[in-house]
Amino acid sequence: MSDLPGAIVLGVENAIGLTVVRELGQHGVPVHGVARDADAVGVASRYCSTWSPRLPGPISQWLPDLIAQTGARAVLAISEPDLLDLSSLPARIGDCHILTPRLAPLEKVLDKFRTLEIADTVGLLTPQTWQPRAGEDFAERAATMPYPLVAKWSNPPEVQPILEQAGLEWIKTDYIRTPQELAALLDRYAPIGRWPLIQQYCRGVGLGQMLYMQDGQATLRFQHRRLHEWPPEGGVSTYCRAEPAATHQAQMALSEKLLQALDWEGQAMVEYRYEPDSGRYWLMEVNGRFWGSLPLARYCGAHFAWEAYRRAVLGQTDPAPSARDDLRARYMVPETKRLARILLAPGRIGDPFFRRRPFADLTAYLLDFLDPRARYYVFSRADMRPWLRDMGQIFRKAVRRERR
Repeated sequence: MSDLPGAIVLGVENAIGLTVVRELGQHGVPVHGVARDADAVGVASRYCSTWSPRLPGPISQWLPDLIAQTGARAVLAISEPDLLDLSSLPARIGDCHILTPRLAPLEKVLDKFRTLEIADTVGLLTPQTWQPRAGEDFAERAATMPYPLVAKWSNPPEVQPILEQAGLEWIKTDYIRTPQELAALLDRYAPIGRWPLIQQYCRGVGLGQMLYMQDGQATLRFQHRRLHEWPPEGGVSTYCRAEPAATHQAQMALSEKLLQALDWEGQAMVEYRYEPDSGRYWLMEVNGRFWGSLPLARYCGAHFAWEAYRRAVLGQTDPAPSARDDLRARYMVPETKRLARILLAPGRIGDPFFRRRPFADLTAYLLDFLDPRARYYVFSRADMRPWLRDMGQIFRKAVRRERR
């Protein structure tokens, strides 16, 4: 039985929440998971001591009672909506630390355009970006943009309900090749008077620099390179590798400087498109929540959830141990979808510069199972039940589809 105070983790339905549960549990923290139903993968983990179903209504209505019932000394959350709800609560409820960002810095990070403006002031390289607004001469502005372009929403949590109410699909990323395609995209959203950011397309590979900030200083750092994403043209990291700490050092210093300018406290990932040939780092965004590739950081020993817990709850100030940089991690369900898209539906890949290598990708997909450096987002020999539950759910969904 652990002597450490317990922690509540909100949102244990996905691989990110599962990783937070595993990380804290492996350090001896009793974890109480909050999930929408009992089938959540995080609930199946051996490290999830207890769990409860998520109650309806705002978090502020039920979280204080849950803290009192469990005796938890820390609350961590996964999703941006939960972070927003928690950001307006006190930083502590009794003896329990709410280990999530405060509202003012969180709003800066969720607004991609504002983040880019602040990044410009601290010397980061940012892509040319236009935020269309009602009353502008769209045709004149479209003529000045460097094609191809990428369209993405500045503040997804804010705009998603507006799009849903208008019957418009939320598209995370659109690729635009011509002024005519841009005009069509702008017309699509004219009924709601809101438009996504229109941004210069940046070549390169995805590079994520993760930092834990306390009192304006980074106490933990880690970085990875994205090898594969779903969808293939950009999205969730499905295969990534750790980058040695000795690389990208000047950029890591700029990432820390950016988080200082954002008044950020806690974990964050600064995301770039990195061009190895030119050495340029294009800032994409700051991810202010636990990120999708968190399993790789955990396997390498960069424990961001534990860093938050040990500093806030235990008052520890000693440096975090150095992380490994020789591992890779695979997110197998979307990684398999990626391969299927490349092999079977290449016409649906939106990125005009995506290089399709079907034979090489199929071969690598199979051989990577034999790579001793490979780890997995959900599968773990030390904690098999989440993977078994995940496989069971996939099988049942497949059976239901066949019966329709």
